[in-house]
Amino acid sequence: MLYIIYIIYIFRSWSPVVTQPDDHITVSEGARLELKCSYSSSVSPYLFWSVQYQDRGPQLLLKYVSGDNLVSGVRGFEAEFRKSEKSFHLRKIPAHWKDSAKSFCALSDTVPGAAGGAEPNLLDTVAQSLLY
Repeated sequence: MLYIIYIIYIFRSWSPVVTQPDDHITVSEGARLELKCSYSSSVSPYLFWSVQYQDRGPQLLLKYVSGDNLVSGVRGFEAEFRKSEKSFHLRKIPAHWKDSAKSFCALSDTVPGAAGGAEPNLLDTVAQSLLY
């Protein structure tokens, strides 16, 4: 029995992990907003930022697949992919009270759209912060 648990532990340690160090962020109106996201993955990941505003479902803000490291998204959000730091921090200047929401940093190590154009399943690799 211990042998099986050990194999599962090794397998899970190779799985990609994404973390957001801050549970809650408070930013003044008009100030610079930055939400941090770090990841661990043995392959070059596809990175995503989503947001969920009160009484709405999650919405994709932006995604990094390849190319330019600075990614512009909707509503003035941007994120910078830094491979050497394994980070994908979300920024907005200036922040507005309408930006208050739950934010989600996610990654996938599979090619987006490989299954008939569908986005990858990100449920196992999502981290969340609250933005106030």
